[in-house]
Amino acid sequence: MDGQAGALAGRCVLVTRPRAQAQPLCEAIVAAGGEALLFPLIDIEALDDPDALQGSAELIERAALAVFVSANAVRHAFDLLPRLRTWPAGLRAATVGEQSAQALRERGVPEVVVPQARFDSEALLALPALSAEALGGRIVLIFRGDGGRELLGDTLRARGAQVRHVTCYRRTPPRGDAAQLCDAVRAGRLHALTVTSSEAVRNLAALDGIECLDALRRLPLFAPHARIAGQASACGFTQVIETAPADAGLMAGLIHHFSPPSGGRAD
Repeated sequence: MDGQAGALAGRCVLVTRPRAQAQPLCEAIVAAGGEALLFPLIDIEALDDPDALQGSAELIERAALAVFVSANAVRHAFDLLPRLRTWPAGLRAATVGEQSAQALRERGVPEVVVPQARFDSEALLALPALSAEALGGRIVLIFRGDGGRELLGDTLRARGAQVRHVTCYRRTPPRGDAAQLCDAVRAGRLHALTVTSSEAVRNLAALDGIECLDALRRLPLFAPHARIAGQASACGFTQVIETAPADAGLMAGLIHHFSPPSGGRAD
Protein backbone atom coordinates (compact mmCIF):
# COMPACT_ATOMS: atom_id res chain seq x y z
CA MET A 1 0.00 0.00 0.00
CA ASP A 2 1.98 2.96 -1.25
CA GLY A 3 -0.24 5.86 -0.27
CA GLN A 4 0.92 9.27 -1.47
CA ALA A 5 1.94 11.37 1.52
CA GLY A 6 -0.71 13.98 2.17
CA ALA A 7 -3.10 12.67 -0.49
CA LEU A 8 -5.86 12.26 2.12
CA ALA A 9 -5.01 15.34 4.19
CA GLY A 10 -8.13 16.69 5.86
CA ARG A 11 -10.17 13.58 5.02
CA CYS A 12 -11.73 11.28 7.59
CA VAL A 13 -12.43 7.75 6.31
CA LEU A 14 -14.65 5.21 8.01
CA VAL A 15 -12.98 1.80 8.39
CA THR A 16 -15.49 -0.99 9.01
CA ARG A 17 -13.33 -4.13 8.94
CA PRO A 18 -13.48 -6.41 12.01
CA ARG A 19 -11.20 -4.98 14.65
CA ALA A 20 -8.50 -7.65 14.31
CA GLN A 21 -8.06 -6.93 10.59
CA ALA A 22 -8.50 -3.15 10.60
CA GLN A 23 -5.08 -1.90 11.66
CA PRO A 24 -3.26 -2.06 8.28
CA LEU A 25 -5.96 -0.02 6.51
CA CYS A 26 -6.14 2.51 9.36
CA GLU A 27 -2.36 2.92 9.26
CA ALA A 28 -2.37 3.36 5.48
CA ILE A 29 -5.00 6.10 5.71
CA VAL A 30 -2.99 7.91 8.37
CA ALA A 31 0.22 7.50 6.31
CA ALA A 32 -1.56 9.23 3.42
CA GLY A 33 -2.40 12.17 5.69
CA GLY A 34 -5.96 11.22 6.53
CA GLU A 35 -7.86 10.28 9.67
CA ALA A 36 -9.23 6.76 10.13
CA LEU A 37 -12.44 6.36 12.09
CA LEU A 38 -12.68 2.71 13.15
CA PHE A 39 -16.24 1.41 13.44
CA PRO A 40 -16.31 -2.38 12.93
CA LEU A 41 -19.55 -3.55 11.35
CA ILE A 42 -18.90 -7.22 12.14
CA ASP A 43 -17.73 -8.57 15.51
CA ILE A 44 -15.70 -11.78 15.49
CA GLU A 45 -16.24 -13.98 18.53
CA ALA A 46 -14.90 -17.30 19.75
CA LEU A 47 -17.23 -20.28 19.79
CA ASP A 48 -19.26 -20.98 22.92
CA ASP A 49 -18.23 -24.64 22.69
CA PRO A 50 -14.79 -24.94 21.04
CA ASP A 51 -14.72 -28.67 21.86
CA ALA A 52 -17.20 -29.11 19.02
CA LEU A 53 -14.30 -28.64 16.59
CA GLN A 54 -12.47 -31.69 17.85
CA GLY A 55 -14.74 -33.94 15.78
CA SER A 56 -13.05 -32.62 12.66
CA ALA A 57 -9.53 -33.16 13.98
CA GLU A 58 -9.44 -36.78 12.85
CA LEU A 59 -10.13 -35.70 9.27
CA ILE A 60 -7.11 -33.39 9.05
CA GLU A 61 -4.66 -36.20 8.40
CA ARG A 62 -6.87 -37.65 5.64
CA ALA A 63 -7.87 -34.41 3.91
CA ALA A 64 -6.50 -33.41 0.50
CA LEU A 65 -7.21 -29.70 0.91
CA ALA A 66 -7.93 -27.26 3.74
CA VAL A 67 -9.69 -24.06 2.65
CA PHE A 68 -9.65 -21.02 4.96
CA VAL A 69 -12.23 -18.41 4.02
CA SER A 70 -10.57 -15.52 5.90
CA ALA A 71 -7.72 -14.50 8.18
CA ASN A 72 -10.16 -14.95 11.07
CA ALA A 73 -10.63 -18.58 10.03
CA VAL A 74 -6.86 -19.06 10.06
CA ARG A 75 -6.43 -17.55 13.51
CA HIS A 76 -9.30 -19.36 15.19
CA ALA A 77 -8.64 -22.71 13.53
CA PHE A 78 -4.99 -22.73 14.56
CA ASP A 79 -5.88 -21.58 18.08
CA LEU A 80 -8.46 -24.32 18.55
CA LEU A 81 -6.97 -27.31 16.70
CA PRO A 82 -3.51 -28.31 17.97
CA ARG A 83 -2.98 -30.66 15.02
CA LEU A 84 -2.81 -27.68 12.68
CA ARG A 85 0.11 -26.15 14.54
CA THR A 86 2.38 -28.77 12.99
CA TRP A 87 1.08 -28.65 9.47
CA PRO A 88 0.33 -32.19 8.21
CA ALA A 89 2.59 -33.37 5.41
CA GLY A 90 0.72 -33.64 2.13
CA LEU A 91 -2.15 -31.35 3.13
CA ARG A 92 -2.54 -28.40 0.78
CA ALA A 93 -4.02 -25.11 1.98
CA ALA A 94 -6.11 -22.65 -0.01
CA THR A 95 -7.65 -19.29 0.67
CA VAL A 96 -9.33 -16.46 -1.19
CA GLY A 97 -7.06 -13.51 -0.37
CA GLU A 98 -3.47 -12.50 0.20
CA GLN A 99 -4.03 -11.38 3.81
CA SER A 100 -5.27 -14.87 4.70
CA ALA A 101 -2.48 -16.47 2.69
CA GLN A 102 0.11 -14.48 4.62
CA ALA A 103 -1.51 -15.53 7.90
CA LEU A 104 -1.09 -19.17 6.84
CA ARG A 105 2.55 -18.68 5.82
CA GLU A 106 3.29 -17.07 9.19
CA ARG A 107 1.99 -20.26 10.82
CA GLY A 108 4.36 -22.46 8.86
CA VAL A 109 2.12 -23.61 6.00
CA PRO A 110 4.59 -24.25 3.15
CA GLU A 111 2.26 -24.01 0.15
CA VAL A 112 -0.84 -21.85 -0.12
CA VAL A 113 -3.14 -21.84 -3.14
CA VAL A 114 -4.48 -18.30 -3.60
CA PRO A 115 -5.91 -16.40 -6.59
CA GLN A 116 -3.71 -13.67 -8.01
CA ALA A 117 -6.05 -11.36 -9.91
CA ARG A 118 -9.33 -11.38 -7.99
CA PHE A 119 -9.77 -12.33 -4.36
CA ASP A 120 -13.06 -14.19 -4.02
CA SER A 121 -14.52 -17.69 -4.00
CA GLU A 122 -15.18 -17.65 -7.74
CA ALA A 123 -11.53 -16.92 -8.49
CA LEU A 124 -10.35 -19.62 -6.09
CA LEU A 125 -12.69 -22.19 -7.64
CA ALA A 126 -11.24 -21.43 -11.08
CA LEU A 127 -7.78 -22.66 -10.05
CA PRO A 128 -6.62 -26.16 -11.10
CA ALA A 129 -6.01 -27.20 -7.47
CA LEU A 130 -9.79 -27.06 -6.88
CA SER A 131 -10.84 -28.85 -10.06
CA ALA A 132 -12.85 -32.06 -10.17
CA GLU A 133 -9.73 -33.84 -11.40
CA ALA A 134 -7.78 -32.71 -8.33
CA LEU A 135 -10.44 -33.24 -5.66
CA GLY A 136 -12.96 -35.79 -6.91
CA GLY A 137 -13.57 -38.37 -4.17
CA ARG A 138 -11.21 -36.63 -1.75
CA ILE A 139 -11.85 -34.87 1.58
CA VAL A 140 -11.91 -31.05 1.64
CA LEU A 141 -12.16 -29.12 4.91
CA ILE A 142 -13.55 -25.58 4.76
CA PHE A 143 -12.69 -23.53 7.85
CA ARG A 144 -15.09 -20.61 8.24
CA GLY A 145 -17.35 -18.64 10.55
CA ASP A 146 -20.95 -19.53 11.18
CA GLY A 147 -23.11 -19.14 8.11
CA GLY A 148 -21.73 -17.30 5.11
CA ARG A 149 -21.85 -18.11 1.40
CA GLU A 150 -22.26 -21.75 0.40
CA LEU A 151 -20.69 -21.39 -3.05
CA LEU A 152 -17.37 -23.05 -2.19
CA GLY A 153 -18.89 -26.09 -0.52
CA ASP A 154 -21.70 -26.54 -3.04
CA THR A 155 -19.36 -26.26 -6.02
CA LEU A 156 -16.75 -28.64 -4.61
CA ARG A 157 -19.45 -31.19 -3.77
CA ALA A 158 -20.69 -30.93 -7.36
CA ARG A 159 -17.11 -31.68 -8.44
CA GLY A 160 -17.13 -34.87 -6.41
CA ALA A 161 -15.28 -33.76 -3.27
CA GLN A 162 -16.27 -34.88 0.23
CA VAL A 163 -16.77 -31.46 1.85
CA ARG A 164 -16.75 -30.87 5.59
CA HIS A 165 -17.46 -27.38 6.92
CA VAL A 166 -15.58 -26.57 10.12
CA THR A 167 -17.09 -23.62 11.99
CA CYS A 168 -14.33 -22.06 14.08
CA TYR A 169 -15.72 -18.62 15.01
CA ARG A 170 -18.93 -16.60 15.09
CA ARG A 171 -19.76 -13.42 13.20
CA THR A 172 -22.20 -11.08 14.92
CA PRO A 173 -23.52 -7.58 14.22
CA PRO A 174 -21.87 -4.85 16.33
CA ARG A 175 -23.48 -4.56 19.73
CA GLY A 176 -22.98 -0.82 20.16
CA ASP A 177 -25.21 1.83 18.71
CA ALA A 178 -24.43 4.39 16.03
CA ALA A 179 -23.92 7.40 18.33
CA GLN A 180 -20.18 7.79 17.63
CA LEU A 181 -20.73 7.42 13.91
CA CYS A 182 -23.63 9.86 13.75
CA ASP A 183 -21.75 12.40 15.87
CA ALA A 184 -18.98 12.40 13.24
CA VAL A 185 -21.53 12.79 10.43
CA ARG A 186 -23.34 15.68 12.15
CA ALA A 187 -20.02 17.43 12.78
CA GLY A 188 -19.10 17.17 9.10
CA ARG A 189 -16.00 15.17 10.01
CA LEU A 190 -16.65 12.10 7.89
CA HIS A 191 -15.80 12.19 4.17
CA ALA A 192 -15.92 8.56 2.97
CA LEU A 193 -16.76 4.99 3.95
CA THR A 194 -14.91 1.75 3.24
CA VAL A 195 -16.89 -1.48 3.42
CA THR A 196 -15.35 -4.91 2.82
CA SER A 197 -18.27 -7.34 2.89
CA SER A 198 -21.92 -7.44 1.86
CA GLU A 199 -22.82 -8.50 5.39
CA ALA A 200 -21.19 -5.33 6.75
CA VAL A 201 -23.31 -3.18 4.42
CA ARG A 202 -26.47 -4.84 5.72
CA ASN A 203 -25.32 -4.44 9.32
CA LEU A 204 -24.71 -0.73 8.76
CA ALA A 205 -28.25 -0.18 7.50
CA ALA A 206 -29.64 -2.07 10.52
CA LEU A 207 -27.63 -0.35 13.28
CA ASP A 208 -29.50 0.82 16.36
CA GLY A 209 -29.89 4.60 16.40
CA ILE A 210 -28.76 5.09 12.82
CA GLU A 211 -30.72 8.30 12.28
CA CYS A 212 -27.81 9.56 10.16
CA LEU A 213 -28.25 6.79 7.57
CA ASP A 214 -29.57 9.14 4.87
CA ALA A 215 -26.51 11.37 5.29
CA LEU A 216 -24.21 8.36 5.17
CA ARG A 217 -25.85 7.18 1.94
CA ARG A 218 -24.77 10.43 0.27
CA LEU A 219 -21.08 9.99 1.13
CA PRO A 220 -18.67 8.15 -1.20
CA LEU A 221 -18.59 4.46 -0.31
CA PHE A 222 -15.58 2.41 -1.45
CA ALA A 223 -15.99 -1.35 -1.92
CA PRO A 224 -13.28 -3.77 -3.13
CA HIS A 225 -15.61 -6.16 -4.96
CA ALA A 226 -18.54 -5.90 -7.36
CA ARG A 227 -20.78 -7.97 -5.09
CA ILE A 228 -20.21 -5.59 -2.16
CA ALA A 229 -20.72 -2.56 -4.39
CA GLY A 230 -23.99 -4.04 -5.62
CA GLN A 231 -25.19 -4.60 -2.05
CA ALA A 232 -24.33 -1.00 -1.17
CA SER A 233 -26.31 0.30 -4.13
CA ALA A 234 -29.25 -1.91 -3.19
CA CYS A 235 -29.13 -0.41 0.33
CA GLY A 236 -29.50 3.11 -1.07
CA PHE A 237 -25.91 4.40 -1.20
CA THR A 238 -25.66 6.84 -4.08
CA GLN A 239 -21.89 7.23 -4.54
CA VAL A 240 -20.62 3.66 -4.68
CA ILE A 241 -17.07 3.29 -5.98
CA GLU A 242 -15.79 -0.20 -6.75
CA THR A 243 -12.03 -0.49 -6.25
CA ALA A 244 -9.36 -3.08 -6.90
CA PRO A 245 -9.19 -5.87 -4.28
CA ALA A 246 -8.00 -5.70 -0.69
CA ASP A 247 -6.71 -2.75 1.33
CA ALA A 248 -4.33 -1.75 -1.46
CA GLY A 249 -7.28 -1.38 -3.83
CA LEU A 250 -9.26 0.64 -1.31
CA MET A 251 -6.31 2.99 -0.77
CA ALA A 252 -5.78 3.45 -4.50
CA GLY A 253 -9.47 4.27 -4.91
CA LEU A 254 -9.49 6.73 -2.02
CA ILE A 255 -6.37 8.52 -3.22
CA HIS A 256 -7.62 8.72 -6.80
CA HIS A 257 -11.00 10.05 -5.69
CA PHE A 258 -9.67 12.71 -3.35
CA SER A 259 -6.63 13.79 -5.38
CA PRO A 260 -7.35 17.00 -7.32
CA PRO A 261 -7.09 16.58 -11.10
CA SER A 262 -4.87 19.62 -11.69
CA GLY A 263 -3.33 20.86 -8.50
CA GLY A 264 -6.52 22.14 -6.83
CA ARG A 265 -8.29 20.52 -3.92
CA ALA A 266 -10.77 17.77 -4.69
CA ASP A 267 -14.36 18.34 -3.58
